[in-house]
Amino acid sequence: MTATQSDPGPITRAERDRRLARLVALLAASPLDAIVLEPGASLAYLCEIRWHLSERLVALVVFADGSLLWVAPAFEERRLAAALADPSSGGPTGPILPWNEDESPFALLAQRFAERGTSHVAVDPRARAFLVQELTALLGPAALHSARPLLRALRSRKDAHEIALLERAAEITKHSIERATAELAPGTTDLSLAARVRELQEEAGLRETWALALFGDDAADPHGEAHGKRLRAGEFVLLDTGGALHGYQSDVTRTFVFGAPPSAEQRRAWESVRAAQRAAFDAMRPGVPCREIDGAARSVIEAAGWGAGYTAFSHRLGHGIGIEGHEEPCLDGAESDPLEPGMCFSNEPGIYLPGRFGIRIEDVVCIGEEGARVLGGWQIGPESARSGPGPGK
Repeated sequence: MTATQSDPGPITRAERDRRLARLVALLAASPLDAIVLEPGASLAYLCEIRWHLSERLVALVVFADGSLLWVAPAFEERRLAAALADPSSGGPTGPILPWNEDESPFALLAQRFAERGTSHVAVDPRARAFLVQELTALLGPAALHSARPLLRALRSRKDAHEIALLERAAEITKHSIERATAELAPGTTDLSLAARVRELQEEAGLRETWALALFGDDAADPHGEAHGKRLRAGEFVLLDTGGALHGYQSDVTRTFVFGAPPSAEQRRAWESVRAAQRAAFDAMRPGVPCREIDGAARSVIEAAGWGAGYTAFSHRLGHGIGIEGHEEPCLDGAESDPLEPGMCFSNEPGIYLPGRFGIRIEDVVCIGEEGARVLGGWQIGPESARSGPGPGK
């Protein structure tokens, strides 16, 4: 394949402002009075402020009436104010509640909540334990709530710009995989393949790149560790890699046989994984529970004789992707949440046979009004890592 799409460009300040307005609307429609966000993915979704997480509390509080409050150490107040005022990379402006080193920021925040009559506060489900513990001690356990439903509603349905970024990132990664694997020769190490595919992605504009290359029986561990193993003809190569384009992630896995035609068993196993991926894809449409998508893939692996449940296909089918490599939704056998238009997630079934080989094929898909489509094409066959047009609308 060739990288055909142009760069969609970064998310703009106006887009982030609209996201904040949506968050306020979601709060207003809920029983919640406010949400507290520390530096992390959800705060980055709303603004360009990047702040180091430490034991000193820095947070944004968004209230259901649309007002904002930043919390920061007093000695950082000027730096935060300057960052918020930057028109190119700033964030939503609002008063800053400063706290000195001999004060408790949680007590000050609780006092502000009391003054406003704030009685129900949401916190990011990934918030650090000490934040939850301190606020619980001051506000009472009935006052704190998980922000997971709120953030899921805010972030899980991608808009056209986000989808374009995800698709371009996927294209770059798949093109880089093809180039890197075309250079393979007997004796190439897993570490050098991983380094090469990262290099190619970075040359094409991705950042935060990562790669895992596993050869032969090493791939029987889905998240195995490369250790300098040298490649031999006739064994599987599993390459799982990605990076970020303007903060939006790619995540692609290709498995193929190097240097020789696939054996009958290798081909049958690879085709079983592809059939599972296709079965899951065909089941994807708005309203279908995530667990049914996982089940559609898992039943194909079982029917092909590779084992029931998690015997050979030992992990969930997929995970959401966006500004985080792993986010909502989760496609596993327990998740009852339904698919919705705009959701983007990985479709990555596998077969792992310890001491023999491992296979995973992974592509990101996007849910539309009537079905799904693969972003950036999908793998053609077990002979190479080449991608061709994928199915979908």
